[in-house]
Amino acid sequence: MRKISPIPLILIALLISVTSSFTQPAKIMNAAELELALRKLNVLGSALFVAAHPDDENTAMLSYLSSERLVRTAYLSTTRGDGGQNLIGTEKGDLMGVIRTQELLAARRIDGAEQFFTRAIDFGYSKSPEESIRIWGRDNIIADMVWIIRKFRPDVIITRFTPEMGGHGHHRASAILAEDAFHAAGDPSRYPNQLKYVEPWQPKRIVWNAWRRGQNNPGSESAGLIGADLGTYNPLLGKSYTEIAAESRSMHKSQGFGASSRRGERIDYFEHRSGDAAERDLFDGIDLTWNRVKGGREVAAIIDEAIRSYDRNKPSAILPTLLKAHNKASELDDGYWVKQKKKELLEVIRSSAGLWLEAIAEDFSATPGGNLNITASVVNRSDFPIRL
Repeated sequence: MRKISPIPLILIALLISVTSSFTQPAKIMNAAELELALRKLNVLGSALFVAAHPDDENTAMLSYLSSERLVRTAYLSTTRGDGGQNLIGTEKGDLMGVIRTQELLAARRIDGAEQFFTRAIDFGYSKSPEESIRIWGRDNIIADMVWIIRKFRPDVIITRFTPEMGGHGHHRASAILAEDAFHAAGDPSRYPNQLKYVEPWQPKRIVWNAWRRGQNNPGSESAGLIGADLGTYNPLLGKSYTEIAAESRSMHKSQGFGASSRRGERIDYFEHRSGDAAERDLFDGIDLTWNRVKGGREVAAIIDEAIRSYDRNKPSAILPTLLKAHNKASELDDGYWVKQKKKELLEVIRSSAGLWLEAIAEDFSATPGGNLNITASVVNRSDFPIRL
């Protein structure tokens, strides 16, 4: 039996990732982004932000969670914004939803979060959450949210609104349904048809990202709230999270949501809604290390070695260590965090080697069962020997 070195196997995994997505691969990370990604490999935690529409998300919070706390972060927009205005064209309805979906994806590429949706239709202004839930279909939307929670497995859920506060019906409805889904996701008797593909998952807590006038003041902690400074400056990125947020939020062009940058301290507070209450920090009582995975300490130690040895002028020098970490992770039970971190490792390996991978189909369409020729290209821009 012929032995195959780890590099070709990893190239195969990367190529499969590229060809299955039918798109350009993610951009190669620069030296600063690569250093952040390395640190993130040893953080095993996640947070899901939930609101009603595109542009409802707190982009500063998403950026802070992703690049400061280094947790896997996502925004769940209950709708795709089909009923929104359009300041850049004539599209309405479904086409408006397409535009706003793409605006959200563009925003996520800036703030570092992922993006999810439910099947709820944005039908315009709603006077009450009861009306919104009736039109959306309560069970359908809770099922969608439960599916995302079970698949993404957030440790913490953060809502932009509450059942009592948030303006019109869509906003309050998103919070009502999110709190229902928070409890349902961990109950195997709820939506058992999903359990063929995912397991029940109970987040640690659900909190409200409080925005009421008067709450952003130094005395708020005494009222049982916990806070986070979203104005924190990241020297690797050369920006504060509020600056990154302005760039992200400005992607909502159809809504005229261009935002100017803010600098300096900005404290956001969180009000407990359900689950285990946090006392000092959003992730109180949650293990954010490889200790969550049986045998994971060895992987963490190897990644620590890569972090210590990282040379911004020659990132390819840590490739042997990264390959060692990938091989060690492959020996562990292939659970949620092992799969996620192996995926992240592949991207760190790709950027460390400066690898360019591209897959181009000979035609723009194909039929099931048919043949389609694809030209795959790999360019190794490091001095590390890679054999395909």
